Amino acid sequence: MLESIRVTEKLHWPQRELSKKRLLTPEEHKLILRDESPIQDLSQCGILKDTFTTGTSSYNVLLQSKEGKKHPLQKHASVYPKQHRKAMKSSSVPRHNERRKLKAPPPFLRSGWCCLNRQPSFFIASLAPPSSKLAHSISVAGCGIGPTPRPKGKRRSLSNLTKPKQLPPSKSYVKEGDATGRKLCILTAIKPSNVEREKIKFFKSEYSYNPQFEYASPAMSNVLAKYSQASGTFLKQAIKVMELTLQKYGSYESFELATGGSLLSRSRIWSHVRKYMMKEGCLGEIVVHVTEDLLSRASMTVMNGRPTLTINIATAREHWLEGMLRHEIGTHYLRGINNNSQPWSNWTGRRKHGLRPINPTEEGLASIHSVLFRKDPFLWRAALLYYTVYQASRMSFSELFQDIGRFVKDPNTRWDYCVRAKRGWTDTSQPGCFSKDQVYLDGILRILRYRQSIDFSLLTALGKVSYEDVERLKDVAVLENMRVPHFLQDHTRYMEHLEKIMEVNELSDKELQALVP
Repeated sequence: MLESIRVTEKLHWPQRELSKKRLLTPEEHKLILRDESPIQDLSQCGILKDTFTTGTSSYNVLLQSKEGKKHPLQKHASVYPKQHRKAMKSSSVPRHNERRKLKAPPPFLRSGWCCLNRQPSFFIASLAPPSSKLAHSISVAGCGIGPTPRPKGKRRSLSNLTKPKQLPPSKSYVKEGDATGRKLCILTAIKPSNVEREKIKFFKSEYSYNPQFEYASPAMSNVLAKYSQASGTFLKQAIKVMELTLQKYGSYESFELATGGSLLSRSRIWSHVRKYMMKEGCLGEIVVHVTEDLLSRASMTVMNGRPTLTINIATAREHWLEGMLRHEIGTHYLRGINNNSQPWSNWTGRRKHGLRPINPTEEGLASIHSVLFRKDPFLWRAALLYYTVYQASRMSFSELFQDIGRFVKDPNTRWDYCVRAKRGWTDTSQPGCFSKDQVYLDGILRILRYRQSIDFSLLTALGKVSYEDVERLKDVAVLENMRVPHFLQDHTRYMEHLEKIMEVNELSDKELQALVP
C-alpha cells in the first residue's frame, strides 16, 4: 500500500496572521519532527493518478471533510516563497495568543467545503493476516491558507524528495490536438457550457425547441463515436422495472418521496459522509465536495492526486445517501485503492494480463450496492437511464422529452435525463445519444446472472477488474492487506439482498440466462 503522507492546514486563517512570526519551543519542535514525515506538493503527486478515471459517473470537481479530535499542536507545511517567509519573521506575537487562535476553526465554509479528520484504515480479516499492519494513506484537511513556517535552522528542504512516478494519461482522456498531452476527462468534455441558457429557451417554447449545445472543450470525435451506439438488449427489462415501480407508487415523484425521504442540508450530508467513512476506515482519506453543478448524483474521481467525492446536494436524500456512499466509496474508491497494489495497476499491466474492460462490472456492482439494503430495491434509475439512451438514439431532444413523460412527470427531472442522454451532441434535433449511461443496468443484470458463482469479496480485492477475470487472476494477485467494504462482511446477508433485488424487480434466472449466455 501507499506510504503515509499527512498534511493538515488551518481553514479561515485570519489574514493579518500572515505577517506575524511563529516560534516553536524545543518541545514543540521535537513533537513535530517525531510525528511528521517530509511532504511533497500534493498537486504534483501521482500516487493515485488514473485510479478512478474510468468506471465513474462524473466529472472532476473538488471538496473536503470535517475535523474531529485535534492534536494539541497543529502541524503545518510551508508553501510560501522564500521572500514571503522572511517578511513573516519581521514581527512578533505572544505564543499564547497564537495557540488560542489555532483551537477553533470554523467547521464549515460557505463555498461547500468542510474538513474531516484522519482515521486509520482497516483491513478485512478474511483477506489479510491478523498481524498485518495498516499502510497509511493521504489525508488533506483545509485549504492553502498561509501556514506558520518552522524555524529556519530546522526547516527541511522538499526539493530532494523523490516524487512518485506518474502514470501516463489514457488516450481517451487527452484533448485532441493538445501538444502538452493534458488530461481531459471525457465526462467533463461532453458537459454543455450553455445548458442553462438552452434550458430557458426549451421551457419558453413549451418543450418544442431542440437545444443547440456548446462545449468549452469538445471531446475527440473517435471517443464520441465509441459511445454513439445504443443497445436494446435489456430494453424489455428496463420497461418492466419502471412499470412495476409505477404500479406500486403511482408516480416517480411518489416513489422518490416514499423511499428516498427528505432532501438533506449540507451539514447533515457531511455528518452522514463522516459516519460512513468511519465504517469503511477511510476517514480523512477522501476530499469531499457538495455542489449543485453536477448532472449525476455523485462522483468519485482523482483531482491533483487526491481521491475526490463530489455530491449533488439537489439529489441527496435521507434514505438514499448511504446507498450512494456504498456506490462511490464502498465500490469505486476501495476497488481503486486495491487496484494500485495489483500487477495490472496501469495500462501496460492490463494489456500484459489480457484484462477485459472494467465496465460493465464496475458500474453494475456499484449500482447494486446503491439499492442493496432498500426496503424496495427497485432498479428504477438504472432502468430509466437505459431506456432514455435507447430512445435518444432514435429521437430528437423534444421528442425524447415527451416520450419519457410516461414515466416521469416533473419537467426538470425529465430535462436532466434528456441532457444526460444527448450530451456530447451539438444539434439535438437529430437522433443521437451518449450511450455510457446504459452501462448501469447492463452491469447489474450481468452480475445478477452470475451472482452464485462470483466471489464478491475477491472481486473487490482484485481492484478494477471484470467479474469474468476473477478466477484466472486470483493466483497472480496481491491479496495481503486488501480492503473490502464493511457490508461484504456478512456474505449470507449480502446474498439474501441480491435475491431480494431479483424478486422485487421480477427477474428470473431463466430470463437472465437467455440474455447473458
